[in-house]
Amino acid sequence: MVGTWLVALCAPISFARAADVPVSSALAPVAQSRTRQPTRAKRVAKRSRPVRANRAAVVPTLHFTTPTGASALRSDLGTLLDSRTKAGTWGAIVVSLSRGDTLFTRGADEHLVPASTMKLFTSAIALERLGPEHMFSTDVLRDGKLELGGVVRGNLVLRGDGDPAMSPRFVHGGPGASMAMLAQFTAGAGIKHVTGDLIADASAFESRTIPDGWLSRYAGAGYAAPFSALSLNENIVIVGVTPSKSGGEALVYLEPATRGLAITSTVRTIAGTSTRIRARRLGEDRVIVSGTIGARSSGVRYQLVVADPPTFTAGAFRSALEAQGIVVDGVIRTGRTPLTATLVTSMPSPPLARLISMMNRESINHYAELLWRDAARGADRLAIGSAVNASATLHDFLVHKVGAAADAVTSTDGSGLSVLDRVTARSLVQLLSHAHHATWGSAFHASLPVAGESELLRHRMRTTPAQGNLHAKTGTTNDVIGLSGYVTAENGEILAFAFLYNGNDRWHARETIDAMGPTMAAWSREARD
Repeated sequence: MVGTWLVALCAPISFARAADVPVSSALAPVAQSRTRQPTRAKRVAKRSRPVRANRAAVVPTLHFTTPTGASALRSDLGTLLDSRTKAGTWGAIVVSLSRGDTLFTRGADEHLVPASTMKLFTSAIALERLGPEHMFSTDVLRDGKLELGGVVRGNLVLRGDGDPAMSPRFVHGGPGASMAMLAQFTAGAGIKHVTGDLIADASAFESRTIPDGWLSRYAGAGYAAPFSALSLNENIVIVGVTPSKSGGEALVYLEPATRGLAITSTVRTIAGTSTRIRARRLGEDRVIVSGTIGARSSGVRYQLVVADPPTFTAGAFRSALEAQGIVVDGVIRTGRTPLTATLVTSMPSPPLARLISMMNRESINHYAELLWRDAARGADRLAIGSAVNASATLHDFLVHKVGAAADAVTSTDGSGLSVLDRVTARSLVQLLSHAHHATWGSAFHASLPVAGESELLRHRMRTTPAQGNLHAKTGTTNDVIGLSGYVTAENGEILAFAFLYNGNDRWHARETIDAMGPTMAAWSREARD
């Protein structure tokens, strides 16, 4: 199999790993508009001048309203829902968690594709099953005696635990910093020479690395990289190219350095600054780089998706061991940790609450796929982290603890990138209600982006009553726009809401949601209600 990644000319590629981008855009999130809303408005939806959102889309502004009373809120939200989108299907529901009553509903039991709002279910089941303080552990073990002089007479094992944090997001120092630290720990344990092989143990998860329902066009996109219980740098490898000072062949390197991938390069240094590079993956273990780079170029860096995460990760560990002067005589291979193996050292993850916060605020699909399967394994780590087990675990949680209908949620992945996932808006709000009252509720709340201020909501609902108030999970693909979370109304009531749209008019749907959010925030309940 040949995987190809065609890169932009003369410009590095930034990571694009969120599901909250149209799936036709593999390289970077779609630029989103900043629409200034009035601080108060008449309770009638009005059309304003269009604001250009990106290269192709035009997103006009809908005004929010300031309703008083439950009936006025229902009327205004209904008017906003009907005012702009001309096709597609809506699922919407608003519930007061303070009073327990349903304030608005429209298609709340429609089975819709959730996109990244699916990560709310992943967050809840992980927190429920593991607890916010749970930490994962990537371990180094030896299957053989440690002799005098630091010789391991046998194999060394790198065992994965489904830890998403083996990346520069949490371990500073570059893509290989996690493996460099583990290698330092291994050297500190007295190991200098391994006579056997380096075994990559990813058996905590199922062997498949791509979920059902991920479209073929996702292949090669950073936001849809394969998953594994033994992963590094979100299974992205950086291809760096710098010109040769003496001309001729350019310097091509990988970050992290890994023995799990071989480089074949025909990149030549030419005069000037012009750079034309093509990088592709040949099979699972080779990177082919070709093209030219200008002698006056400062160098460029691109990204490729890894096909075999366990071998890639173990290869990076082997390179890090070599940097510590540790020799491994054998090969890199996959396998299971023998029961008789002895623990050498470990790399613990940050607490689960921090991982979930990173996942939801940046909408990282890789984290979601790992945490969904980690939840299926449980804190005792006895079950296999598979999609089948994760789906069954989530179903049991939703039916018996959340109170959702048995057919309300169909899950084939944990990120929402699968086109086979289905949820109802009602099940989302039922989940939000359960999370709000759960012992781990504060961690769940804190993980969500805040309107007008943080991450994927930083440019939305600014200068409205929702800013700094509404906190929710977004969900966006070419055919889905969604927002589900919490907002505090003007009178202090905490509202849980779910707005989910499936259709081809998602720009208008997003505009509608961005008017309904501050409308809820500006709402006050009349005394008779």
